[in-house]
Amino acid sequence: MAKKRKNNKSAPAGETSLTVNARYDAAGNGRRMRGWVTPATGPNRSIEGLATIRNRARDAQRNEWTGAASGRVWTTNLIGTGIIPRPKTSNAKLKEMLVSLWDQWVPQSDADGVLDFYGLQTLATRNWIAAGEIFARLRPRRVEDGLAVPLQIQLLESDMLPLLDVDTYPGLVPGNRIRSGIELDRVGRRVAYWMYKEHPGDRFSGGIMASQLSRIPADSILHLYEPIRPGQLRGVSDYAPILAKLRGVMDYDDAVLERQKLANLFTLFITRTGMAGDPNINPVTGMPSDFDSKGAPLAALEPGISQELLPGEDVKFSDPPDAGANYADFMRQQHLGVAAGQGTPYELLTGDLKDVSDRTLRVIINEFRRHCEQRQWQIVIPQFCRPIRNAWADAAALGGMLTLAQADEAKNVTWSPQGWAYIHPTQDVQAKTMEVAAGFKSRSQIITERGEDPDEIDQQRAADAKRESRLKLNPSQKP
Repeated sequence: MAKKRKNNKSAPAGETSLTVNARYDAAGNGRRMRGWVTPATGPNRSIEGLATIRNRARDAQRNEWTGAASGRVWTTNLIGTGIIPRPKTSNAKLKEMLVSLWDQWVPQSDADGVLDFYGLQTLATRNWIAAGEIFARLRPRRVEDGLAVPLQIQLLESDMLPLLDVDTYPGLVPGNRIRSGIELDRVGRRVAYWMYKEHPGDRFSGGIMASQLSRIPADSILHLYEPIRPGQLRGVSDYAPILAKLRGVMDYDDAVLERQKLANLFTLFITRTGMAGDPNINPVTGMPSDFDSKGAPLAALEPGISQELLPGEDVKFSDPPDAGANYADFMRQQHLGVAAGQGTPYELLTGDLKDVSDRTLRVIINEFRRHCEQRQWQIVIPQFCRPIRNAWADAAALGGMLTLAQADEAKNVTWSPQGWAYIHPTQDVQAKTMEVAAGFKSRSQIITERGEDPDEIDQQRAADAKRESRLKLNPSQKP
């Protein structure tokens, strides 16, 4: 706002005062802002419609192609084939034992017996993106169950935790309170989750009864979500900012498609003026008519036909409206908004690479990868991967598979997401080689960024060199 200078009547005669009227336009109540209703709700009151958002987001992911594509793009780039733990111990034998024990447990990790641990990562991430959150329950098992480590993971949809807000409840610890289904102690720490015994969408209907809920200690539950406000207890779907637009674009696209289908049901119309016409005579050819299965006369057209009509007859060809010259540009603009609203590059969401240079594409992909790395290291790894690895190490110690000291070593790992594919293989490899040569990075760091284990790579290189020497595969070697 510009500074305004006006006379101050309270100032002595002959003197003026500089009065500054400074404020944000966004804080005003003028014509432009009068219809902007902004309730001052807190981080948890603002998500009261969470269940509706969640259900609509899932429907969009099921039935709208951009909704399905967005979830797939995020899941593929965040998880890939899996985020793998690499033990940091310098003890080669211990590292080998920890890797072997982990690899044996990975296919046994799913409490439902469907996926392995890396499949659970994918399923959890897909549901977090769509529903805004997902829970994982640590399920200790008996040693005699025959698992490599007596622990399994059970994924639970966010529907399992009701949006329950009470200060008193059967079984609630005195002084504690339940907010959004989460039990908090006097200082606001999470101490338990009050969950349905069965999925409410399968069998349950009606109000929330205490007999339908189980109190599960917080140290047995992992909560995967992305808070966007301090103090936020539950997660909101990634689709929330774009659901209204997504639905509108989908309805518009369907309407255009249906209009084109209906318009093209007709090809030509024969009009007759001042004559009754003979239904047994083809009005185009003047020959006996052909009839369809219902007895209606057919007026067949042949390629290259030049035919005179009977007196009083005229033929008018259908001229259905097309989708419009601006249809493609309009849909592209809408999908640009949908992609931006969910943080997905338009090119990856739609597969449309028209007029995109490789340099531009590199900028787009690198920005998206930075966002992916942020979510990997701030959400997926600390909220899901790391707690499971720590619980796995504790379960292995309790089951006698590891000593306490070995369990502590097992928790000290480097998490390795799957490496990004090269955008330009020759240039990318040359750049990494130059970084190592200049001392900016180490070989181990480059290999780790690729999602591989430097020790395994070096062992493979040594084994290859030994085999080549034994088989005399090196051209410089004499036979």
